[in-house]
Amino acid sequence: MRKDQANIVFMGTPDFAVPSLRALIDAGYAVKAVVTQPDRPVGRKKTLTPTPVKKEALRLGLPVLQPQKLRAPEAVAELAAFEPDLIVTAAYGQILPKSVLAMPTFGCINVHGSLLPKYRGGAPIQRAIMNGEKITGVTIMYMAEGLDTGDMITKAELAIGPDDDAGTVFERLSVVGAELLMDTLPSIFDGTAARTPQDETEATYSPNLSRDDERIDWTRPASAIYDQLRGLSPRPGAFTYWNGDVFKIWKAARPEAGRKAGAAPGTVLGLGADGLAVATGDGVFVATEVQPAGKKALPAAEFAKSGQMKKGDALGEPPAATQGEAAR
Repeated sequence: MRKDQANIVFMGTPDFAVPSLRALIDAGYAVKAVVTQPDRPVGRKKTLTPTPVKKEALRLGLPVLQPQKLRAPEAVAELAAFEPDLIVTAAYGQILPKSVLAMPTFGCINVHGSLLPKYRGGAPIQRAIMNGEKITGVTIMYMAEGLDTGDMITKAELAIGPDDDAGTVFERLSVVGAELLMDTLPSIFDGTAARTPQDETEATYSPNLSRDDERIDWTRPASAIYDQLRGLSPRPGAFTYWNGDVFKIWKAARPEAGRKAGAAPGTVLGLGADGLAVATGDGVFVATEVQPAGKKALPAAEFAKSGQMKKGDALGEPPAATQGEAAR
């Protein structure tokens, strides 16, 4: 089937999916509709905001569907009206029901941001960085009823540098994913695409981030805390507690191997031009951008000048009355 004859429905939500949608259009594929998550309130003013994929779809003049639940009968019927030959998803955010998976002639494929079967789930890029991985990648896969369990078609690797964060890896990986999608589609339409089953014994999972993932445990190694921070950057960021209030840490220096703290984990070792030095389970962590409760983010060196935090202060546990609460 020629690319301009196949009806394609694209499903995606965040910035990661935009290059794949744009690549489909630029290559001359017939994208008949785009499905994305509903508009959500954003920011302190809770302004209703369209998804990045919706913005791009409207710019391209494509019909946009935003069902609250894709499995709802009316949503399935609306999708079926476009008579898709292929459904392409990229970080859509909802599991496709059996009724949708069985709809297209050539099936449903997904642009997944990991080297499957590792890091199945909704936060593969963030968790790969948080776990200190040096290599990640993209897998184009046929979709099945399980969570990222379908047969693999193609893969592409991407190195994660020591100063990379989720934002930089997302950006590069989104381009890799779009390029891999373009390389893979011809084989799907001519029937030569590989179908490699995933090895379940090697499967790992990457659930969506929770508030607990953002909280810093100072008893961990400095390198692990640094990786945690990178995986949570540029948002939602990591936090600790100081004087009972949430204290966010946005950026940090790469930890120096062998630098010993000589103090209990969470103890402030110093504040100066280099940043905010804190004792960890095996050494020293240096924050370079922080955000006290109720304030804007600022360089740690600037915060140090305020004199509010002192050497010897303890970071970590909230007051006893708020233990276990998800303070935000």
